[in-house]
Amino acid sequence: MSEGSVHLTIDPGVASVVFDRPQARNAMTWAMYAQLGEICERVRDDATVRVVTFRGAGGEAFVAGTDIEQFRGFDGDAGVDYEHKIDTCLALVEQLPMPTVAIVEGWCVGGGLAIATACDFRIATPGARFAVPIARTLGNTLSVANLARLVAAFGQQRVKRMLMLAEMPDADEALECGFLQQVCAPDEIDAAAARLVSRLSALAPVTQRTVKEGLRRLVMHSLPGGEDLIHTCYGSDDFREGVKAFIARRSPEWKGK
Repeated sequence: MSEGSVHLTIDPGVASVVFDRPQARNAMTWAMYAQLGEICERVRDDATVRVVTFRGAGGEAFVAGTDIEQFRGFDGDAGVDYEHKIDTCLALVEQLPMPTVAIVEGWCVGGGLAIATACDFRIATPGARFAVPIARTLGNTLSVANLARLVAAFGQQRVKRMLMLAEMPDADEALECGFLQQVCAPDEIDAAAARLVSRLSALAPVTQRTVKEGLRRLVMHSLPGGEDLIHTCYGSDDFREGVKAFIARRSPEWKGK
């Protein structure tokens, strides 16, 4: 399994983060999550950076989730530990003091959708798809914090459709509900991203920093615990069946236990 990598480049005022594992639609490995966390810590402390962009390499996907091969042998405790690590990484993205922009081409799935949702703004091509199809694929669940982010961005009923019915909103629906800032053709997305970055860079950084932090606190205020729910899913026979089926490229046979 190729480990992939997450790259950072910093031009005057703009940090660009690229998820680089195109042969696997940029599915995240443990190493890539660690690199993303380190990059966020570096950018957070760089006073010269006004805006951060996130993008997947290859043009087919932003990030197509977490690499499923890594879930072999998982149990409930491993699931709780995994979701905690993901929450820690997403918090680093979400708490960057400057505006963040996700540039989405193609698949934005699972952990990729979580990363994009942790950003402040998102633009996408018409072919972009947004999904967490775990009710059809793995039979796992999300942390309460991750659910809170999705509900704040999409609305509760749409999140139920995405998670419980495994529905996959397209770019038009994501634009209509406010999740996306803009939908533009593939050959126009670079220019659209540059315009959005330019607008954000020209405005008051202290206002931007305090507003985004205030909004983050509203979403995350007094969240209930959820480790029992995570432990139940990742410790289930259904989850183990989901992983085996996914790797074998067959449909899982759910038993409800």
